[in-house]
Amino acid sequence: MSTPFLSPDASREADRLIRQMGEVPLSRREALRRSVYGGAGLLLAEPIAVRAQESVAAMPQIKEGAAKSVIQIWLWGGPSHLDTFDPKPDAGREYSGALAEPIETNVSGMRIGQLLPNLAKQADQYSLIRSMTHGNNGHETAAYLVQTGRTSERDVFPGSGAVVSYFKGYNAGYTGLIPPYIVLTQPQGRFSEAGFLGPAYKPFATGGNPAASVFEVEGIVSPGITEEQQRARRKLLGRLNTLGGALPGDSALKTVVDSEDQAYELILGDSGKLFDLGQEKDAMRDRYGRNTFGQSCLMARRLVEKGVPYITINYKGWDTHKQHFQIMNRKLPELDQGLAALLGDLKEKGLLEDTIVWCTGEFGRTPKVATESPWNGGRHHFGKAFSCLLAGGGFQGGQVVGSTNATGEEVADRPVYPADVIGSIYGQLGIPADAELPHPQGVPTHVVPDESEGIPMGGLLEELI
Repeated sequence: MSTPFLSPDASREADRLIRQMGEVPLSRREALRRSVYGGAGLLLAEPIAVRAQESVAAMPQIKEGAAKSVIQIWLWGGPSHLDTFDPKPDAGREYSGALAEPIETNVSGMRIGQLLPNLAKQADQYSLIRSMTHGNNGHETAAYLVQTGRTSERDVFPGSGAVVSYFKGYNAGYTGLIPPYIVLTQPQGRFSEAGFLGPAYKPFATGGNPAASVFEVEGIVSPGITEEQQRARRKLLGRLNTLGGALPGDSALKTVVDSEDQAYELILGDSGKLFDLGQEKDAMRDRYGRNTFGQSCLMARRLVEKGVPYITINYKGWDTHKQHFQIMNRKLPELDQGLAALLGDLKEKGLLEDTIVWCTGEFGRTPKVATESPWNGGRHHFGKAFSCLLAGGGFQGGQVVGSTNATGEEVADRPVYPADVIGSIYGQLGIPADAELPHPQGVPTHVVPDESEGIPMGGLLEELI
């Protein structure tokens, strides 16, 4: 089958170059398609930096804010508050299980789980909210609640990352080739992160594993393809482009060419080197931990340095209905090392003061250990009470907001709802609570729910600001 727009000589040249690139048995058509449009929606038929462009004049006025970026560490599946940030050793072994010896932090009176010694040394850099609540025990609905601040009813609201991308991304003058909303490494798939804002505000999920020898970022680093082969692909494109001369003033063609140029800057230029963790010293990589979570934290720091407004690290493995304590013996040290390294590194580089670090999951886990068969030491979903950690971006450190009762089963004082946390984060970014979102039906909609929506709220976190 002949390839469109190719002369016989050009067709033979295509075959020769493709063989040099080691791409057999790909057809010429497939090689061309992959070289221009490969991967994750980054190489679109419009320049990357304008794919979400709207009239800046139509955007709400927002102020500078104390924070410029957010790193959201999502403990996917729901972590136990008793084993992390709200230990209850006096409740007895039926609640504390094998983790009954919390440790003191460098903040007087604040104790955290015994497997978090590195975080204990940095408690003055973060604050804990121990009275998070929403009462929902379903993964999908609870995740939607915690990331949007709203219940799932008629509308699908955007998550906080999409909202920040809307206000702080391309519409607000962000010019980076790296998309303004990044997920490391896999999206949850629990709900549409962009909601009614549409696909332009979905996150770019990197895929790959930053702890691997090569971080194979989708659309930027191709598995098994060397830089030399990528350059050969681009050379091939140039030779096969017979439309450029025929339609030199065509605006649509120029848009495709601009997109290609930007895409290859990501693949072969300095922008793409952002994802090369090999540029970091071995000691720094070791500091974060040579595992997927630790290296994701390091990658998040690099993205913040580049000015990316919102990064989510989806850290799997916290849905521990069985073998809870065996799993915690693996997961908590990873969390401790990676998160502590991130906070310390951001602080040392002068980035913590304008970077919010938000660590939570969709809910907590049952305070009372499920010892009966078939669970044999598991913890189940628990939305009545859980914890989250907030650091940087103008939030005070060394504080504890709210509390639970002696067993961690009830909020005892200062209930904090997801909308309270999200609204406080928006405020630190300079996005006011009454900033309007573009509802598709024109319904007046603010970034934070108002009283008319009937969403439970306890008030913004004024005690941390």
